[in-house]
Amino acid sequence: MSEKVYGIIAEFDSPAAILHAAEKVRDAGYRRWDTFTPFPIHGMEKVMNLGNSMVGWVSLAMGGGAFASVVGLLWFSNAFDYPLLVGGKPMFSVPMTFVPSYIMLIMGGAVGALVGMLGLNQLPRLHHPLLHKPRFILASRDKFFLLIGALDDKFCEQETRQLLEAIGGKHIEIVEEEA
Repeated sequence: MSEKVYGIIAEFDSPAAILHAAEKVRDAGYRRWDTFTPFPIHGMEKVMNLGNSMVGWVSLAMGGGAFASVVGLLWFSNAFDYPLLVGGKPMFSVPMTFVPSYIMLIMGGAVGALVGMLGLNQLPRLHHPLLHKPRFILASRDKFFLLIGALDDKFCEQETRQLLEAIGGKHIEIVEEEA
């Protein structure tokens, strides 16, 4: 079984230490890195340059698509496919299409939120390479971890390790992914 490098992980003892380390990693020019902490750290999202999630846009697109599809289906059905005159009413009217279209808008938005969340989080992933590291279980207790991914353009095993040592990282290890 061959293994390839997923990244390098370092352990820190306090929220202030990992926040400082995250600033240093960001300033060093790394773009593919993440932190793992037992609780949210105020200001980490700004340090990591995390913006708004794209899940809302996926949800909007799928909801809008569902709405437009139902309106189009009702228009086509009533105007061309099976026109049915009832009491002199028009073949297509907005009030009659609103309720089913609105229901599909809500359903499409909910499905879009689920699909967007799963897709953008690259799920389902049944096993993560960090779970091979025995010390990583401490991320849910009292330790703070910073991972620099091997897919980063600046990633060089020796230089990245030296950076993590310089900013106070302990138990620096290479994380390997099973191929």
